Amino acid sequence: MCYTYQMVRNTESTTQERLPELHTIDTISGKWTVLVVHILSSKTMRHSELRRAVGGISQKVLTQTLRNLERNGIVTRTVYPVVPPQVEYSLTPLGRSLTKILDDVCVWAMKHQDEVERAQEQYDAALRPTP
Repeated sequence: MCYTYQMVRNTESTTQERLPELHTIDTISGKWTVLVVHILSSKTMRHSELRRAVGGISQKVLTQTLRNLERNGIVTRTVYPVVPPQVEYSLTPLGRSLTKILDDVCVWAMKHQDEVERAQEQYDAALRPTP
């Protein structure tokens, strides 16, 4: 059977209607989300301070990540009326409820990083054609 774009889109929305938790999981599954929440769990931070703490993230991506987290009620943004404007980010109570779970994910990732990399290398090697 040949699927059209519209058929695929309809299937996706049907899946989301059946499994609404997928939307919530998508909220916290961004590449940088776990790390940003993990870092903010220790203290409130300014944008530049958070960017240094994360390392390797562009200003644009950090801003997008923070906006997404703010939109979903995980992070709160506080703007102080000073010149220049000072902005701080902190976890909301909802965000704090995520910290134990995401800390466990971070610990698992650090503990098993070598194993995952070896598995990837073995998988990739098996796909390479032999001369």
